[in-house]
Amino acid sequence: MAAAGAPDGMEEPGMDTEAETVATEAPARPLNCVEAETAAEMAAEDSGAARDSLQPAPAQPPGDPAAQASVSNGEDAGGGAGKELVDLKIIWNKTKHDVKVPLDSTGSELKQKIHSITGLPPAMQKVMYKGLVPEDKTLREIKVTSGAKIMVVGSTINDVLAVNTPKDAVQQDAKAEENKKEPLCRQKQHRKVLDKGKPEDVMPSVKGAQERLPTVPLSGMYNKSGGKVRLTFKLEQDQLWIGTKERTEKLPMGSIKNVVSEPIEGHEDYHMMAFQLGPTEASYYWVYWVPTQYVDAIKDTVLGKWQYF
Repeated sequence: MAAAGAPDGMEEPGMDTEAETVATEAPARPLNCVEAETAAEMAAEDSGAARDSLQPAPAQPPGDPAAQASVSNGEDAGGGAGKELVDLKIIWNKTKHDVKVPLDSTGSELKQKIHSITGLPPAMQKVMYKGLVPEDKTLREIKVTSGAKIMVVGSTINDVLAVNTPKDAVQQDAKAEENKKEPLCRQKQHRKVLDKGKPEDVMPSVKGAQERLPTVPLSGMYNKSGGKVRLTFKLEQDQLWIGTKERTEKLPMGSIKNVVSEPIEGHEDYHMMAFQLGPTEASYYWVYWVPTQYVDAIKDTVLGKWQYF
């Protein structure tokens, strides 16, 4: 009678273990020639793939757009790349600003740069470097060097409104008072100077014309004592220099309260003019025989109504 075995479909415990043991302990069969050659080729391919994975990616050619993009992203996007720059010291309102600008910038472009750092509109700027900086010439053309000081004179719109409104009111009041009085040139204090006649070396006048201030001092005029006087407008320093034979007074334009003038009877192409240096008429500094074409430019410059260049 046969011994009771395991149910059908079930293996007896230990059968898999024994099979694995037999398979493990069985000696490896020697490879024939074809199998050995195939195994060698597969090993060589695996070794080459491993070497390729360790090598760096090839560099992209110089003209490749992707390579150029990666370089440009690392650069400063300030617009000055590749241009020759110059260091400047911009001085405005007693404040210094150190800036770098392209040497081939024009005077107009420099004004825009000044506007960006000071808020001063270009039309209100007087930019000085050995004289007024031309808007259509480059910094290279006017021989600006690194470290140069650029003087800027001008006021913001708010400053002009705040400062000039009182001056305008003073000027209107003075005009109203003048209308009530006899002409200045007939008053005794002025008559003694005007009776000397027109100076021989006074600057020529152009009746009915309006011109900018000349680049040279206005000379050949008389002051109240009958002595010769000249007016020099130092725009870069915002000063008016009143020079006589004895001395030169250097007046900040902001300290001058008002400017009054009147044509000289019989010589309407010349004016007598006064600069108000204090609160009353006693502070007037009188100048006689001012050429009529410069009268408006003098008033606008001294009272802060900037000329446009």
